[in-house]
Amino acid sequence: MDDDVGRSLISMMESDQRTLAQLVERGEIGPHQPYHLTLREIHEANAKALRKIIDEMGWPGIPQVGESAAEAAWLIAQHAVFDTDFMSYCADLLEDAVSKHNVEGWQRAFLRDRLYSTSGKEQIYGTQFDQDDDGWPIPFPIQDPDRVDERRRKIGLNSLAERISEMRDREEARRKAVERADRRKDT
Repeated sequence: MDDDVGRSLISMMESDQRTLAQLVERGEIGPHQPYHLTLREIHEANAKALRKIIDEMGWPGIPQVGESAAEAAWLIAQHAVFDTDFMSYCADLLEDAVSKHNVEGWQRAFLRDRLYSTSGKEQIYGTQFDQDDDGWPIPFPIQDPDRVDERRRKIGLNSLAERISEMRDREEARRKAVERADRRKDT
């Protein structure tokens, strides 16, 4: 196992998530806002580093870098929305990694759904969300929605209704964070 690569991937993921949380807390990220420049810079740097890792060792799966670092690699690919060719390349590598049981199937599902929804196609697993007119999360269109829970269950995801509830809870927390930030600005 390559511990240095694993630590590097985890560090990139932590930077991404820490910055995202700070921007949400300050009310700088929300529904229908443009891609935040600071976050894009982090995503671009992380994707460049992941591409180098892939070139050197292939997809960094659990046997190569450990479970947390493999998840970090997925998150970096998931956030590379500025380069869908790279995301598609990563999705193909994830297909192979899933077939070899080197990563969890939900990682492939999230990345494929992200690719489909960003290109205007119906997603398969219902992992990607938009907002309704009031800013509440709703899933992007789903292929064969009557069977989505069956597909989700097969890869270890909860039901779509449960996921929608989680996403609504997250949005409610984000709105409260924005309110707190606004109150701090007013004092």
